[in-house]
Amino acid sequence: MRGYFGIGIDGASKSGNMGNLIRTAHAFGASFAFAVNPKVEVHSGEFVTKPFTDTSKSHQQIPFYNYATAAEVDVPQGCKLVGIEFTEEAIDLPSFKHPNQAVYVLGGERTSLSEEMQARCSQIIKIPTKFCLNVATAGAIVMYDRHRVLGRYPERPVMTGQTPEKRAAHVHGGTRSRLAERQAKLEAEQQKALSSDAAAKPSE
Repeated sequence: MRGYFGIGIDGASKSGNMGNLIRTAHAFGASFAFAVNPKVEVHSGEFVTKPFTDTSKSHQQIPFYNYATAAEVDVPQGCKLVGIEFTEEAIDLPSFKHPNQAVYVLGGERTSLSEEMQARCSQIIKIPTKFCLNVATAGAIVMYDRHRVLGRYPERPVMTGQTPEKRAAHVHGGTRSRLAERQAKLEAEQQKALSSDAAAKPSE
């Protein structure tokens, strides 16, 4: 699959959801995960993102970042920041064209995606459900949809019970030599000039 993606939570307040999200992100091939303005535990003074509830220890397999504000989120050059939030203007996920390079960000468990974060997003998408989902569940659905759309899987069959037809293997083009192309163009121009000269000479 071409491209890359990262995913995170704006205003994370539960370590269990953060651990669940990063585990799923690792499973779907995310390049990194992050949290913005994570809640600080009163009894320990630590971010809720410090003790991950994740037995696979995914945070040791892919990079994880904590950002204090939306402005600090580092979006790579050429990458699109995509917000996931229930708004009237948001694009329904089934109709969304996933960028090859994307950073997805969800609102926290107790809050929506902040206005500052929404202002930074190039697009906002939503999952068309009757009500809001758990943040980790919503992230998993978006990552699954990305994987399904960009993963070059065979199309679904028209009829129930049919076996999907295998997608044709990608055919790579031949090698291209710009030097050879310039040489061929030059020879063609020379041949054209010779033909023009021959046509211009009076017949004997």
